[in-house]
Amino acid sequence: MRSLIVNADDLGWTEGVNRGIAEAHRNGIVTSASLLANGAAFESGVELAQTTPGLGIGVHLNLSDGEPVAQHELVTTLLNDRGELEGKPERLLLRLARRSVLLEEVEREWDAQIQKVRDFGVEPTHLDGHRHVQMLPGLFEIALRLAKRHGIAAIRISHEESSLRSALSAGAKQKATIVMRQGVQARGLKLLAPDAREQAERAGIAAADYFCGIAQTGELTREGVMRLVEILPEGTTELMCHPGYADAELAKSATRLQASRQAEVEILTDTGIRNLVASQGIRLIDYGFAAQEA
Repeated sequence: MRSLIVNADDLGWTEGVNRGIAEAHRNGIVTSASLLANGAAFESGVELAQTTPGLGIGVHLNLSDGEPVAQHELVTTLLNDRGELEGKPERLLLRLARRSVLLEEVEREWDAQIQKVRDFGVEPTHLDGHRHVQMLPGLFEIALRLAKRHGIAAIRISHEESSLRSALSAGAKQKATIVMRQGVQARGLKLLAPDAREQAERAGIAAADYFCGIAQTGELTREGVMRLVEILPEGTTELMCHPGYADAELAKSATRLQASRQAEVEILTDTGIRNLVASQGIRLIDYGFAAQEA
């Protein structure tokens, strides 16, 4: 049996992103979304979660953008001079190596993020990480521990399958240099957490069998998604995506993914792709369903 989780990252970033994710779910193939607990449009993201029972909702663990959820004085090593999270992955990796970030503060902040989502009445299907931060050294163990603490049954393992990355490369509109650079980053994540799958299995936390979408972040094409569907392997695959509508708030925010989000809404709601998924007999599921089968 071939199953596909199509997870939209960044729910709660802006109202426009939320609307795009809703559209990509209601009229497309998106089955899951991950919610930023400190996003500017968090509450409307919660409303979407509560009014859309078919959409699985995970927590998008964040150390990179916005205000912390925990009290500032409890997570000081995670903050910049403005009191904001500023752990871009490359910088955070160096700071972790120098031990200038306290792991107990990471756990405190992530625990607060998960608890906030739950306090608003959303029971998460899974955990994943904004900019794949959960894959950095020492942080995957924290994510697993929090999953167990909060009764969350699944986690994203950002180990991109090379054959699926190649399939998504179909389409002439992609910027080759960006895809190549992001492909290198995807390979790097495997090196940073090579035993992540074994750790999750020992902890009793489920994961998809395959994962893809890093190299094509912001560069997704209709042709690439069609090709992915055609060669999808047996088991469960997660396709990460970033649909949304480019509103004024998005333009002001710290994300390079702007017009690409609206392009992804069009791709993910494309009738040809939806028909191909159906004709291939592929099940569209979320992490909650995947965890039940694990």
